Amino acid sequence: MKLWHHPLNANDVRQCLRIATGATLGFTISKLFNWNYGVFFTVMPMLLLGLVPVISAHAARQLFASAVICALEVGILAGILAAHPVPLTLVVFGLFLYKFACMAKGSLFLFGATGVLSLSIMLHFASYPSADLNELVFGNLLAGVLSVVIAYVMGFLIPDAEPREPPPRPLHPKQSHQLRHEALLGASVATLSFLVFQIADLSDSMSAQATTVLLLFPMHWNGTLGYARKRAIGTVLGVSFGIMAQILLYDWSSQLLLVMPLLWLGAMLFSYMHAKEGAGSGVGFGGLTTLGILFGQYLAPNNDLIYSALYRISSVVFAIIATLLVTYCIHKLLNQYQATRFGAQ
Repeated sequence: MKLWHHPLNANDVRQCLRIATGATLGFTISKLFNWNYGVFFTVMPMLLLGLVPVISAHAARQLFASAVICALEVGILAGILAAHPVPLTLVVFGLFLYKFACMAKGSLFLFGATGVLSLSIMLHFASYPSADLNELVFGNLLAGVLSVVIAYVMGFLIPDAEPREPPPRPLHPKQSHQLRHEALLGASVATLSFLVFQIADLSDSMSAQATTVLLLFPMHWNGTLGYARKRAIGTVLGVSFGIMAQILLYDWSSQLLLVMPLLWLGAMLFSYMHAKEGAGSGVGFGGLTTLGILFGQYLAPNNDLIYSALYRISSVVFAIIATLLVTYCIHKLLNQYQATRFGAQ
């Protein structure tokens, strides 16, 4: 597997700076105001600045709409269907289905991608009695708005050195049967993931849960298979950096001035890998999101980040293997029918 072969230019370096600085800024603001669910404030800027090289009104509208709609969805589902598992599962499948359909069409990929990830994590958190639903919903909504503001600020302070070429248009637009295949594959796997994490009561496996969703971003079996290895490598690298950070900090993890430069350094390192790969989701992106989850959710004076980091590795590896098996089975099943076959008819 050939990695990190993409030659960097001035724009790539500036994007790395925007990702690292934006993620650190989101993390710092959440800690200064003592907001819970710091993972949203750390990971969302990573997603936006990592997947969208230059912020635009179209991308901002997608992220804002995703945050608002997810807040409404989780609030309604948790309030009405929380005690009814079968209807809840059916509605969750429908919500995942339309989000993956948006991703499959391409023009609303960011809306669907952030929506799928946020919905999966928020529904899981909301299912526990100790969770404050209002705090969870408004935290995610505020993180979405703050991420857009951070992206614009980063674009103003660290602009591109030269105009970018527009992304190439696909030579062959997707056929309707391929769109159905991608949407049904993603929604089925994401719904099964939601059920497993609910039934098994895995309240401390956010990295594994996020992995089951992020593996679906390529939108087809071959892409998922290729990304799985990259995600595993990225997770190990992200966890390794987290362990080193914990060792350096020791019991000073409450000192924000010491945590900030370490987060920025790690985010810069994985942003560099992300840019060198020249791909939307790879080793660097996997390391970025792992780092964001570790620092945003688990780095605290009373938490043992080393235990959390080692647990992340084992749970993520298991999640990757299980997700690949389920994805392959559903892929083969959908290919049995002409209306949902992937590839040429």
